[in-house]
Amino acid sequence: MTRAARGRRTTLPPAVLAVHGVAAVLVAAGLGHTLWDGVHDPGHALAFGVLITVGELARWGALPGEREPAPLGAAGALAYALLGRSGGAPTTHGVLQVIAVLAAAQLIACVPQVARGSGPAPDRVARRILTVAFAAVCFQPLHNSGRVPDRFGEGPYYVLFMLLLLALTALCDAVLAALLLRSRTVPPGFKSMGGTPVPYGPLLRDELRALIGIGSAVCATGVVMALGVAVAGLWALPVLCVPLLLAQVSFRRFVAVRTTYRQTIASLARCTEIAGYTPPGHARRVATLCTAVGRELGLSGSELTVLEYAALMHDIGQLSLVDPVPDGATAPLPTAEQRRIALLGGAVVRQTGVDAEVAVVVERQADPYREQPLSARIVRAVNAYDDLCGESLIGPLGALEQLRLGTGHDYQPEVVESLARVLARGGPTPVPPG
Repeated sequence: MTRAARGRRTTLPPAVLAVHGVAAVLVAAGLGHTLWDGVHDPGHALAFGVLITVGELARWGALPGEREPAPLGAAGALAYALLGRSGGAPTTHGVLQVIAVLAAAQLIACVPQVARGSGPAPDRVARRILTVAFAAVCFQPLHNSGRVPDRFGEGPYYVLFMLLLLALTALCDAVLAALLLRSRTVPPGFKSMGGTPVPYGPLLRDELRALIGIGSAVCATGVVMALGVAVAGLWALPVLCVPLLLAQVSFRRFVAVRTTYRQTIASLARCTEIAGYTPPGHARRVATLCTAVGRELGLSGSELTVLEYAALMHDIGQLSLVDPVPDGATAPLPTAEQRRIALLGGAVVRQTGVDAEVAVVVERQADPYREQPLSARIVRAVNAYDDLCGESLIGPLGALEQLRLGTGHDYQPEVVESLARVLARGGPTPVPPG
């Protein structure tokens, strides 16, 4: 590979470069200003710096599906950005010192993490800096100028102001996360081909829905820490950290169980390949394409999870056949045979203890599309595409043409066109038979 080719492969997308660049400028400004002007309220800076460092060190490495691997560090940084008083006395730190303390804590925490090969992702670090800077910019100047205490006092209106600021900060984080994901992340099995970009709306919707989980706990703990220190001083910090630590442990156990659950489903899906009923990689390709098509059509969250599981297990009914279907392709079979295999597959899925919604999608993938739920329509179209692509005389373009010809009864036109747009961005290539 030439040096130019390696350079093209390592070039970051413009949006990622912009986010990283702004974060780097803020860090440089914060550290430079703090070194030049000195540290205000050094006891508070040290306490919150230690809290953020400990929170970052307790990340243990991110698990798949975990949106915030260091919730304690995130809550501590947010609390420092929203801190205006301590023990009844006003604080004097500003926006730039908040950024400097956060950056220093993350740098210190990175040393042992990098040594053991589990350092934080640059995108996550940049997001944290920009989100905390946004909260500090919205709060510190207003509070230090006296406008917030004079207008809202220290009663319920002050808390409402903090909650409104918290909602705006969470929205800022979700917008940045969706932007970085759209710019950098490509679904597994895909490669960029310069086609239509990944839709931004479903990604943003996913990030906003994720705030309901550990994100809401982080935001609430950050505000409670700031309010608690404002009344009781720094002694409130260790007490207020305990609930979030317990939530972090519980959430990680939940994510670990869900990861094991998905691995079990993937292993069951491979049974048809190992037994020779379907081509190698068929279930994985169908699941990858189905997830991308589902996101293109606006599905998100639990709907995408059900779709992925159903796509992985859509052919499991073939295990009941005495003689395998040639090349595992069910699309050319008579409708009655397709429906029989689908019903057998649904019965097997129900026996595994998987969500009943997954079994419904598997059972109904052979029905006319007007009678199917959207997830079953997607699985049917994508499965037929992969089956038809396996025929060397047809190929991907011919398979899409066959799907378009079948939109009158078998395949929903919107699903087929969404599949075409996803394929224009690049998709997993089916393995020809033989």
